[in-house]
Amino acid sequence: MKQLKHSLTIIKTLKVLTFMCLAVFLCTKLSAQQIAVIPPQKTISVNGSAQKEVTPDEIYVQVSLREYDRKGGGKVDIETIKNNFLAACKSIGLNDTDVVVQSYNGWDGNWWWYKKKKKENPDLKAGITYWVKVASTSKMDELVNKMDDEATQSFGIAKTDYSKMEELRKQLKIEAIQAAKEKAAYLAAAINEQVGGAIAINEPNEVDNYPRPMYSNMMLKEAAVADNAAPPMNVDFKKMKVQFDVNVVFALK
Repeated sequence: MKQLKHSLTIIKTLKVLTFMCLAVFLCTKLSAQQIAVIPPQKTISVNGSAQKEVTPDEIYVQVSLREYDRKGGGKVDIETIKNNFLAACKSIGLNDTDVVVQSYNGWDGNWWWYKKKKKENPDLKAGITYWVKVASTSKMDELVNKMDDEATQSFGIAKTDYSKMEELRKQLKIEAIQAAKEKAAYLAAAINEQVGGAIAINEPNEVDNYPRPMYSNMMLKEAAVADNAAPPMNVDFKKMKVQFDVNVVFALK
């Protein structure tokens, strides 16, 4: 009897194990079939671009001034030169925030040391460099005409910019995405597909590579001479070309 009961127990255990293995096998097969039934999402990846040309309306001019000896007279000191220059800036409508000091320099490039040593050596020449922001070349020409030629050591354009650049960036990004959607639509239509919603929008890193016109002091002086010899021309900076690209992945219906 004990052997019979033991045998029956073994048979029941084997049945349970067989049933469990069969259940696991069926579940695995069913899951695999369900996964295989789901078709992959069809997508289309396109690039969109938008660009615009704008005229720079922020021109940063670097002006270096220095003391000099007046012909037949004494030295024109730096305080007089500074005051005359700032008065010239105000006379053409510039604000205090449009003119900033970039550097002072004396004999060794140190303004405070120069002030201390000037009493010992009156022949030291002090200098000062300003950054001036103007809105147009005509305003820059006004400043040139009012400057002291003897005191001016250099006058050149450091950089140019566009005051509404942030708004322009936003506008071009929107237009680039819209251009990508339009491109996706006609490409999909060529194979009888329809474009669905966007799956991913990839914006490349922004690099400030807009052209910055640079002009030397000599070119500005030659332009001033030409203005005296001929009627003025309505010449402005070359326009800046601003462009943005974007990659968008759309679903296909």
